[in-house]
Amino acid sequence: MLWKKIGRNEPCWCGSGRKYKTCHEAMDERVNLAAMQGAIIPTRKMIKTPEQIEKIKESCLINIAVLDAIEKEIHEGMNTAQIDKMVYDITTDMGGIPAPLNYEGFPYSVCTSVNDQVCHGFPSEKVILQSGDIINVDCSTIKNGYFSDSSRMFCIGDVDPEWKKLVQVTKECVELGLEQVKPWGYLGDMGQAVFDHAAENGYSVVRDIGGHGVGLEFHEDPFVSYCTKRGTDMLLVPGMMFTIEPMVNMGDPDVFVDEENDWEVYTDDGSPSAQWEIQVLVTETGHEVLCW
Repeated sequence: MLWKKIGRNEPCWCGSGRKYKTCHEAMDERVNLAAMQGAIIPTRKMIKTPEQIEKIKESCLINIAVLDAIEKEIHEGMNTAQIDKMVYDITTDMGGIPAPLNYEGFPYSVCTSVNDQVCHGFPSEKVILQSGDIINVDCSTIKNGYFSDSSRMFCIGDVDPEWKKLVQVTKECVELGLEQVKPWGYLGDMGQAVFDHAAENGYSVVRDIGGHGVGLEFHEDPFVSYCTKRGTDMLLVPGMMFTIEPMVNMGDPDVFVDEENDWEVYTDDGSPSAQWEIQVLVTETGHEVLCW
């Protein structure tokens, strides 16, 4: 569906207060031309205003601070419930709310996914980090109604070099994908860069779980896949905001969800999985990483 044009001298739809002709008219024309040529285009709802972006950045500052604190404190012998408490305490002390807490019934403030857990791992006093473990800590924050989301991997103690390589290559996947985020490109440009680097190193990318729009809600459109082809998927337009968070398995890409809690996701073959997540904004000239 094309973006509806408005009168050139009317206030722009974005809420800037500027006239449409000096604000978003040229961009709208470019978006509509791409749509007429067959491109999948975002909705205007996906385009963040400068005011919204500044508020989202305030949320991001908390999210980054929480992960920085965990990076300093995480260690062998620590249980993942301690990580959950750290996330809750630091987030609330800084005026935020942990976004995962009670989200669709999720009972914790953070996801802690260890080894063959792909994502949504439950923090627990019974899960004690051992030398050789790899763990993803996925943190999300609400500040004054605005959302941020990022995750990091941590290697505990003496980790197998092959597992360390998985963690490093997954981070490289994110970095290579990020290089492809630029206005008037396509989500598929990013997706193929991620997929190709994982495959070149003998790894597989989880297909059914991906990234997402974020900022005004925890999860927004678009769905962000890492199994797409260059020049396909949604057109990247300035003001779009989403996560890059590939889940990369050492073995096969297939996963399953724990039947008891309907949350925790594991690799089918028991192989280790790694994930890094950043929150990125498409700008007029390229991109800006807001949260990591």
